[in-house]
Amino acid sequence: MSHVYEERATMIAAGELQSFVPFGREHCKNHPNAVNLQLRQLQPASELWSSDGASGLVGSLQEVTLQEREKERWQLRKGTAPDEVEYEEELYVAGNMVIWSRGSKNQASYVYKAFTVDSPVQQALWCNFTVPQSKKDVKDVVEQTVCIVQSTCVNVHSMSGKDFMSPLPFQVSALWSTKFGLLLERKNIIVDGHMSPIREPLPTLFSMLHPLDEIAPVVCKSTGLFESRLQYASDSALRVVFTCYEPSIIMTYDTQQCTHTVWTLRKATPEEQTTVLKCPDQAGPVHTPNAAPSLLSTYLRNVTRLDSPASPLHCHVLHNQSRIPASPGLHSRAHSPSISNMAALSRAHSPGIAAPSFSGAQRFNMSCHTLSPRGHSTLASPNSTLNDTALLQEMEPILPDLCIEQLWTETSAISREKGCQASKVFITSDLCENRYLCFLVESHQQLRCVKFLESNETSQLIFASVTVITAKDAAPLEDIHTMLVLEANGSLVLYTGVTRVSKVFIPGLLSPTFSVQNHQPQLSTPLENISTPARATVHGIVCIIFSTQHHESSWLEDTPFQQAAPHIHTFRDPVSNRVTLELSSGSMLRITIPEVATSELVKRCLQAIRLILPKDTAMKVLVKWYNSYNAPGGPSMHLEWNLFVTCLMTMMGYNTERLTWTRNLHFEVPLSPVIAPKKARPADTGSDEDWGYLRCSDYHWQVSMQPAFAVQGLEPVWPPGGVDNHQSALGLESSAMLFPHIPVLFYVLHLLYEDLKLDELQRSGARALVGLLQQLAKDLQLEDFIDLYWRDYPSFIKTFKEACVIDQGTRPINLMTWPVFLDGEAPCVFSWLSRCLRGQDVTPFPCLPGICERTKLLVLVRTQILPVPLNMVFMPGFIGAIQLYSTNQLTPEKYSVKPAPSSGCLAEKLVVWLTSAGFTLKDLESVPFGVALPIRDAIYQCREHPCSDWSEEVCALIGRQDLTKQAHKVTLANLLKITPVPMTSEADEEEDGMTDLHPEVTGLIWSQDLRVQEVRRLLQSSRPIRVNVPHLPEVSDHEYIEEKENKLLQLCQRTMALPVGRGLFTLFSYHPVPTEPLPVPKLNLTGRAPPRNTMVDLNSGNIDVPPNMTCWPSFHNGVAAGLKIAPASQVESAWIAYNKPKSADLANEYAGFLMALGLNGHLTKLATLNIHDYLTKGHEMTSIGLLLGVSAAKLGTMDMSITRLLSIHIPALLPPTSTELDVPHSVQVAAVVGIGLVYQGTGHRHNAEVLLAEIGRPPGPEMEYCTDRESYSLAAGLALGMVCLGHGSNLIGMTDLNVPEQLYQYMVGGHRRMHAGINREKHKSPSYQIKEGDTINVDVTCPGATLALAMIYLKTNNRSVADWLKAPDTMFLLDFIKPEFLLLRTLARCLIMWDEIFPNADWVTSNVPQIIQENIGNQEQTSISEDLNMETLVQAHDYIIAGGCLAVGFRFAGSANSDAFDCLYKFARNFMQCLTTSTATVTGQYNLQTCLSMVLLAVSMVMAGSGNLKVLQLCRFFHKRTFGEMNYGFHMAHHMALGLLFLGGGRYTLSTSNSAIAALLCSLYPHFPAHSTDNRYHLQALRHLAVLAAEPRLLVPVDVDSLKPCYALLDVTYRETQWYEETTVELMAPTMLPELHLLKRIKVKGPRYWELNIDISKGTQHLESILSKDGVLYVKLRAGQLPYKDDPQGWKSLLAPNLNNRSAEVHTFKPEAISTFTSDAALVSFAEYFCRASENMKHKQETVALLSAILYECVTQEYPEMLPTHISIDQAVRTLERGDLCETFSLWQMKLVLELCESRVLQQQLRDTRRQGRGLLLSSEFLPVMKSSADRALDHWLCDNSPVLQAYLRRQSMNNDTDVSMLACFLVYHSIPSLKNMVASDLEGCSCFPELLLKSSQLGVPVRALLRLSPLLLQKHDSGV
Repeated sequence: MSHVYEERATMIAAGELQSFVPFGREHCKNHPNAVNLQLRQLQPASELWSSDGASGLVGSLQEVTLQEREKERWQLRKGTAPDEVEYEEELYVAGNMVIWSRGSKNQASYVYKAFTVDSPVQQALWCNFTVPQSKKDVKDVVEQTVCIVQSTCVNVHSMSGKDFMSPLPFQVSALWSTKFGLLLERKNIIVDGHMSPIREPLPTLFSMLHPLDEIAPVVCKSTGLFESRLQYASDSALRVVFTCYEPSIIMTYDTQQCTHTVWTLRKATPEEQTTVLKCPDQAGPVHTPNAAPSLLSTYLRNVTRLDSPASPLHCHVLHNQSRIPASPGLHSRAHSPSISNMAALSRAHSPGIAAPSFSGAQRFNMSCHTLSPRGHSTLASPNSTLNDTALLQEMEPILPDLCIEQLWTETSAISREKGCQASKVFITSDLCENRYLCFLVESHQQLRCVKFLESNETSQLIFASVTVITAKDAAPLEDIHTMLVLEANGSLVLYTGVTRVSKVFIPGLLSPTFSVQNHQPQLSTPLENISTPARATVHGIVCIIFSTQHHESSWLEDTPFQQAAPHIHTFRDPVSNRVTLELSSGSMLRITIPEVATSELVKRCLQAIRLILPKDTAMKVLVKWYNSYNAPGGPSMHLEWNLFVTCLMTMMGYNTERLTWTRNLHFEVPLSPVIAPKKARPADTGSDEDWGYLRCSDYHWQVSMQPAFAVQGLEPVWPPGGVDNHQSALGLESSAMLFPHIPVLFYVLHLLYEDLKLDELQRSGARALVGLLQQLAKDLQLEDFIDLYWRDYPSFIKTFKEACVIDQGTRPINLMTWPVFLDGEAPCVFSWLSRCLRGQDVTPFPCLPGICERTKLLVLVRTQILPVPLNMVFMPGFIGAIQLYSTNQLTPEKYSVKPAPSSGCLAEKLVVWLTSAGFTLKDLESVPFGVALPIRDAIYQCREHPCSDWSEEVCALIGRQDLTKQAHKVTLANLLKITPVPMTSEADEEEDGMTDLHPEVTGLIWSQDLRVQEVRRLLQSSRPIRVNVPHLPEVSDHEYIEEKENKLLQLCQRTMALPVGRGLFTLFSYHPVPTEPLPVPKLNLTGRAPPRNTMVDLNSGNIDVPPNMTCWPSFHNGVAAGLKIAPASQVESAWIAYNKPKSADLANEYAGFLMALGLNGHLTKLATLNIHDYLTKGHEMTSIGLLLGVSAAKLGTMDMSITRLLSIHIPALLPPTSTELDVPHSVQVAAVVGIGLVYQGTGHRHNAEVLLAEIGRPPGPEMEYCTDRESYSLAAGLALGMVCLGHGSNLIGMTDLNVPEQLYQYMVGGHRRMHAGINREKHKSPSYQIKEGDTINVDVTCPGATLALAMIYLKTNNRSVADWLKAPDTMFLLDFIKPEFLLLRTLARCLIMWDEIFPNADWVTSNVPQIIQENIGNQEQTSISEDLNMETLVQAHDYIIAGGCLAVGFRFAGSANSDAFDCLYKFARNFMQCLTTSTATVTGQYNLQTCLSMVLLAVSMVMAGSGNLKVLQLCRFFHKRTFGEMNYGFHMAHHMALGLLFLGGGRYTLSTSNSAIAALLCSLYPHFPAHSTDNRYHLQALRHLAVLAAEPRLLVPVDVDSLKPCYALLDVTYRETQWYEETTVELMAPTMLPELHLLKRIKVKGPRYWELNIDISKGTQHLESILSKDGVLYVKLRAGQLPYKDDPQGWKSLLAPNLNNRSAEVHTFKPEAISTFTSDAALVSFAEYFCRASENMKHKQETVALLSAILYECVTQEYPEMLPTHISIDQAVRTLERGDLCETFSLWQMKLVLELCESRVLQQQLRDTRRQGRGLLLSSEFLPVMKSSADRALDHWLCDNSPVLQAYLRRQSMNNDTDVSMLACFLVYHSIPSLKNMVASDLEGCSCFPELLLKSSQLGVPVRALLRLSPLLLQKHDSGV
């Protein structure tokens, strides 16, 4: 057996042995699949029914599974879930099935997805596709998919649930998954040579970047001997053998040259694409100049491949040699087939040999078996290229997407034999992070490993040397940076990179070197008798190799030869550190190779060692450690650290057996009472495991690591014998591997120790490390370090007074590399921080990149707070020195702290910087409290005054959930997922189309009354109207019925006008469900007559009803329904088409619905095909809705496709020769306005010119252009105004058009100019219908021209143009102009002179010319002169006033300006009085009503979205008036006013941007239709464009905890303007905000909610995004406050935290009251358990009081996270008073806290205005009390023990333990520098206090410490005097 043991000595044990069966196989058996059904047919019936029928069937199943087994395949990979749980994924393929399953250590495998396809699966693989995002800054989305390859197509199933099916245009031999998508390898079909035509070889590699993308050929860039070549990858001898994601490379094998080549795979550049497309024939230079330019020779050369150059891709010289003109036919693979061909292609049965599909041939020219006719003709007659060019036009070339570029090729030195293709390729990395590409050539039994590195300047890879390892098989183990190799003799060996680590021992599998004869059960310990729990779970039971029980194990059953043990055949499916072994018997075993280290501390030490040592040394150390750690029967978890220390010190040359403390790590503890009973268990024979069990017992751990227990033999005093007897023996072995590196290793481990000190959770690690460090420090005689460790752990480490264990003489110092930085001061992170706070100069702090990350972070924090120059922070010399020491290990890392913008205070900078460094609240919890305090303080400050634009992470760090929530895109609809409660109980309530408003929000805005319900009542049109007509006795029944129907017709005028208002009221309030059609409320035109509720119907035939009366109303109804859809909803093209009604009578509604979708931006998603579909129907309304909708959706984009669409409908934009299309007039109007919308504000010259001419378009010779000319002219004017919106006089390139002059002429009339431009011909002959003469028809052209001028000069304050628009001031001129036009002119003039509009009555009347003012006022007194026409004057007066009012409405739209409201309301009342007085007859009811409607619209524009009650009353008054002049148009105006007043249910209001004003001018044009089919003056559809002026400006505070809307106080600050100073107003939100450009900042005010600033001066994007998401602003209620809804006046708030008389309240504070302040469970239970004095705590009354006080303080001041800090300080002081501090850690923290509070920087910060008198986080009384307690305790000690301190200062030895630990506390607390420095500065030599003060201040000793030291230091001088 002895040789067996030796073999084991260099072995490691593999663990977790399991037999492996692919999970999919089991699942397949149970799957109701065709395969299982066929099994029965395989058996003859007789056998099936034989006596043992069951077994017969089973037998048949077994046979089948054996045959089936060759067909099954599976692969495994590592997956990580979002919660970081690792699991394995398996993809199993058998027959037509693919099964994707998952399983992890703690969860059994389960099927994730299973797929069954139609034909056998050829291959299944995982692949990630990237979906590029349109926005720049958004990251691309990665779709994780599984691809299933069948012979004709690839099915792609993504994890998000999308399924794609891509047809394959050719037969595929293999698919490969790459970083960019799929790589397809075409199958090369070999046909006899003489049959195939001579042609260019076709590409063999293709790529598919996304299942919906084209399959494109791959370009190949190969490096030849002399230069590089670019061509398609078309070499049929190339086989892909491997692809890789990161780095993105592929490996190919050339079957002819027998070499492997590595290529980088990347996106092809545009240059490469064009090169390949332009000249595939010139792609490669000619290599063989002597070849005869004949087709035959070329052909022969291609067949025999004589010309193979060195490059792996052969240059095909067909085009180079032949003189045939390169015709497109020859490289037609670059052309993609047309749609029909693609369809044919996807329908083809198989693109293989069986069915030659034409499309495949045309696309890739793949006709190997048939001659393509085009190819034929090309060869026959070189010149007949006619048919090819004809074909060319329909095809455009496929651009190659990817390019492969050659990186490395195997040298030909490696023997080239056939069949040496790599069977396995993988990338592995070694423990020192070198990376290797390994490929296994099975025929040679070689594993070839190529080392590669990434070069610096580009992302190129450099391939270095090749190493060959003999191997039968290999598999990488990624997680532990190793690979497993199966050697030729059958043994398993572990390699890291190319370094051999050790053999792997598999319990239960014989290594082939052992012969079977030895195999006798001669184990010393049989299984049953092992008495201690071995570490079976982790490493497998190693010792039971030869037990007899193996014969029952499963894998021996199948083998026919029982005597020959199975051996390992191959590996498969390596995942992280697990791999499957396939045995020769066919069964499989899954094993786990153990980790390098499991304990965090050992991992970090190894990392540090690896960083600092040269690579080869580091590798040896790691391999040595790995072997000793994982030896069979290795250590238990607890002892990993002990093992590591032993291992490391042995490598440094220590004899660990002789060193007392390391010996104790090895040898057993004297039996302790704890373990004695355990040992007493009877065992036949003991085993090593028993000792292992003892060694990992907790008792041993405590004893060995805490010598303070003073167990005999472990006392910290070294046994004297140790020094005397073994003095010579304890030398270091200078030949040891790490001996030269000891100083450097020591320094690195010391820095690691400092880093561990900064992590509360790693403190035990620091303590373990200190033992090793202190030993090294002693041996290196570094007093500074020893002193430092002693101060940290005074009771654990004795002072350096003891003799060194190692004799000086034996240390060959010259062998050691002694770095410079060891001679400096010992770096201690706490004292460094402390010195910073005291404001002393500090040396830079050393730091290891990647290892001391926490040190780096927390040291940099100080530099953010304190004025430490940055170059002082890290020691560049240190990094340089290390660099000298170990080459190419370290590059000096650039520690840059981006200077934050100076505006923010320090705290803000700090918090933002910490987040950018990836610091979270969880990290903060493990930072020691003294170091964490400044961070917590900064967080506290920022929590008070956060910035609105901070990222989510920053908000999470400062604990403002309201802000983190804000960063998520949440709309109200998502928040309030509650079904809207019907407000009334009627059954058909749902149908009025107004149920989707958010009652939570409207209930907060209008909480006092039911105005929203009232608006719903006024605007609902889905219920029958009440027709109340009194039945007079003299009226006959028939007449009475007619009377009722006439009354109903009158009421219907109102009902038909309602939808326009309803669309505005319910604007953007609904998120549709994609599976349901949009509910459209009915337009109900029936009535009910009381008392019997009889039905009244218009269709009874008793009265004349106008034809088509409901066309436009139902259009408006459709728009109203469509406008409910919010812009943020998910609307797809399919859903829009899905809403198309079945019945034709609803077509108008659908037309309106389409227009609405355009207005809310969803129509862009409608497929072009559908748009085309709708337009070809020729339905007039649909065309109008669609054209306006599409244009509105593409507002101002100049979109070409839409322009084409519109131009077809505008004869003027078509070429003069084009056929005249019969476009309905209203569609032309819509198209013209559409042009205006699409080109809004662009100043597009051509369109402006055409539209200018169209304003005055004369009527044509036939009947065309004769009806409704006014609306066309107006539309052209509006469109022209929109195209040149606000351009004013800077109309670039349009001076020759004389736009303003031409418009002026259109406005006032005059002689018509000759038509310039394209449509001259059309207008030569005059109209036969209308006689116009040569003058302009002003009645037609004036409105359009006026509004065009208004829009072009909008807000330009151009007085000269404005004066053109003044109302005439002579009676003669007044007679010439329509009064209506005066309204337009006044409005236009005011819009141009925008800044002069004032919201008062005087300004409005100032627009009226003097002549009118004079004569209107005194018409009663004086007689009126003859030449004055009173009627004209009165009408002119009213219309001008209305125009002025409308201008005020535009100027103050959406501002709710109270002056404007008062002024307009007054005019509205005036007009209403006029309606009833005598003047009504002069002016005319109609005119008065028109003016009144316009004023009403003006008022509701100003109050838009505010729901003002007075305006609502006006609207309701007009709603009730249905008699007299009240026609359809007036009702439309009044209900539009009502809709604007409650715009979007109070969530929207109007904007005054140029675009908004243009939209409002279109929609509120002051001539309303007389009846429902009237489009003469203005197209009714344009009324809905008002939506384009709406913008969300409602801010809704939502409580972040309850997620309910609530009230909150806001301070809104206006910027300074020319009219007012900067002012701040207080608003109670939810509230409408003013326009954002007027604001400076918005602030959520305290005291109820946490403050929140939104600064708009920096930019409005943040606020805009909040408002667009339904204005949800998250607010967080402060502790102890109630929301305004529950407590409007603030009287109920319980204990208003009063900061001044805090102390009085503490006594009255009951822990029960805590729940009123906070709902935090942790704080409530803290109060429960620690702040309530129970019976047994009577004597601890003051503790309870203290804890209660602390809790009260923390909660009322709102920093509950400071509770642990308070308690820690209290504990530190108490232990100090008791005098039993065995480590000074908590004292350091306390000292840092005190110094922070005393530091000068903080004093300045406290004076900072923004702090508002807030002190530091720690309350003012608590700290001084604690400080004085600590001072008192230490001073008492000093009084009693001054000799101890004196002895320390004089370097004398000390004995007493407790004194020593108190001494360390004293030194730390008073920051007395290390002895070395004190001796150097000769403090003891001072004779008087001033001298002492001077010297010590240079050392940095604080004065208060000096006062305590001075008696001791000056003592001897005194005694001497």
